[in-house]
Amino acid sequence: MPGQGPLDGVVPHPPERAALYRARGYWQDRTLAEVFAEVFDRHRERVALLTGDRALTYGELGRWVTGLAARLHRMGLRRRDRVVVHLPNRPEFVALYFALQWIGAIPILALLPHRRLEIDYFVRLAEAVAYFGTDLELGREVRRANPCLRWLVPPGELGPDPDGDRPPAVDVDPDDPCVLLLSGGTTGIPKLIPRTHNDYLYNSRAAAAVQDIGPDACQLAVLPLAHNMPLACPGVQGFLLHGARVVIGTSTRATDVLPLIERHRVTHVAAVPALYIRWLADPACGHHDLSSVALLQSGGQRLQPEVRRRLAETFPNAFVQENFGMSEGTLFFVRRDDPEEVRMETVGRPICPDDEVRLCDEEGREVPDGEVGELTVRGPYTLCGYYRAPEHNARVFTPDGFYRSGDLMRRHPSGAYLVEGRIKDLINRGGEKISAEEIENLILTHPAVRNVACVPVPDPVLGERMCACVVLHEDASLTLEALAEYLLGLGLARFKLPERLEVMSDFPLSAFGKVSKKTLAERLA
Repeated sequence: MPGQGPLDGVVPHPPERAALYRARGYWQDRTLAEVFAEVFDRHRERVALLTGDRALTYGELGRWVTGLAARLHRMGLRRRDRVVVHLPNRPEFVALYFALQWIGAIPILALLPHRRLEIDYFVRLAEAVAYFGTDLELGREVRRANPCLRWLVPPGELGPDPDGDRPPAVDVDPDDPCVLLLSGGTTGIPKLIPRTHNDYLYNSRAAAAVQDIGPDACQLAVLPLAHNMPLACPGVQGFLLHGARVVIGTSTRATDVLPLIERHRVTHVAAVPALYIRWLADPACGHHDLSSVALLQSGGQRLQPEVRRRLAETFPNAFVQENFGMSEGTLFFVRRDDPEEVRMETVGRPICPDDEVRLCDEEGREVPDGEVGELTVRGPYTLCGYYRAPEHNARVFTPDGFYRSGDLMRRHPSGAYLVEGRIKDLINRGGEKISAEEIENLILTHPAVRNVACVPVPDPVLGERMCACVVLHEDASLTLEALAEYLLGLGLARFKLPERLEVMSDFPLSAFGKVSKKTLAERLA
């Protein structure tokens, strides 16, 4: 029942800050199910989702969601049950996401490339009871090691039910998690990020407000919907809240994406720079009418000025909106009315007046304006702790509840912010953050490897790729192909594989006697 206390493993906001967020209207104490039941009814005649030749109205989507929720409840799913969602971009993803909200079950949004290693971890950590995915053999493999996993549900069992009934009324606490997102963390497999109904609805409303979304808007969603940006920043949630249309793309190829923009008169696109670069390089760019696009949202890594210039030429009516965000919460957006130097050089400023931002040095002291410091934040839609990770939380949260993001920033004289790098040991491959430590720990189990350091190397399209630098045991040998085969055999997701291998006799050391990854990266670059 609401008010029974936080879910085990979830760190709630302190009462005084929660009271402030309610008083200022950020939290409205409503669940996603309550809000979207009204949305689906209010806009029932309008088109909500488009994919392929399929169009779904809000009314049809609403009936699908409630019928599916009733079916899941009959199956045995209950409030606060955790489930793994491992689905590609398709209407079933959206229907399942909202159906789970109706019964208060909590989806863990796995990425499609994740394999046994990650799925097994999510199930064990959260004691998940169901796996919704296309790879049932993977699900069966995970279930053999995790008796808590009771149900394996393929997409074919998630379709609309023309005779579907409504689920029973379920009292869901708006302070309960509505979703567990994945971190881009450096310490092994991603941590789980609890986002509550209160904070995640505000997240989408506030992000939508800086994009001027109205009922005539149309978003193209081609990034994986399991990611925070295409789901809720403003993403599917933000566009549906305003009665707008969402075109779900199943491919990121320019020859598939650009015709969708022309056909559906898309007004908003959200992508990472690596995708924009690929599209611009494709001859298809010159063969389609892209004049409907009013806004190009770019996040995940810095958008280079030359790419921005070419986007402006290719999408003649589009405002290129840089943003910086994290699944953990705080979002920065450039605004349309910002001065040119702010739009061209920065990632803007936070979207909420009560986003508290500190840039701190290694001792936790705030740095003067203009100097580089670690982004440290708290606010109405930023987490207070990772799920079931008390030791990690003790390291990455300050005593007064600020989240140490590991990102380095500098404050611009305008009050906007510039990203200057990161403290965390991550490889940013086209916006996907890969933990070097996770991959190193796996490579160290290879019998040929004595020591390893994974570092980023520059890439003109993806920004960075991973290079595995290894020191081998005497008389041992190793190829990139053999290493990849070994890591895949351990259940690693393919997108995390090293794409370059350097065999070395030893590693350069820092003044503290640690492997100097900075020196390694400079040599390889």
